[in-house]
Amino acid sequence: MKKICVFILLVVYTFLSSAIYAADNKEGTMSIWDILRKKIESFTPQKKIVATNAVGGVRGALSDAGDIYWKGEATQEVIDADEMTAFKKAMDFGAAGNTPQAQTAFSEFIKTYPDSPLRKDADQALAALSK
Repeated sequence: MKKICVFILLVVYTFLSSAIYAADNKEGTMSIWDILRKKIESFTPQKKIVATNAVGGVRGALSDAGDIYWKGEATQEVIDADEMTAFKKAMDFGAAGNTPQAQTAFSEFIKTYPDSPLRKDADQALAALSK
């Protein structure tokens, strides 16, 4: 009797864990534009401003105010507002099915912002548009 109960619990656990995994793995059914749109929503657009220095640390070493780490603090990735606008524009061309303009816009984005955190996504979008 005990073995049957354990077997039933294992079957139920297996079923529930696969259902939870399937619910978490929705990106497989999303288009590249939905995935990119979801990713850029996590960025915080910000106009570039002059960085201020602050005193931090035990010894009082100067550190950029944006570089100070607070334990347990959740940080959002910050991106330039103009950079975000250029990426969204290119993404909108791609989502609308306007492939030539999307390819041009993503190429311009890569030339203008080569060190962008969205660079890999722009490369992926160009690869998807080339198919």
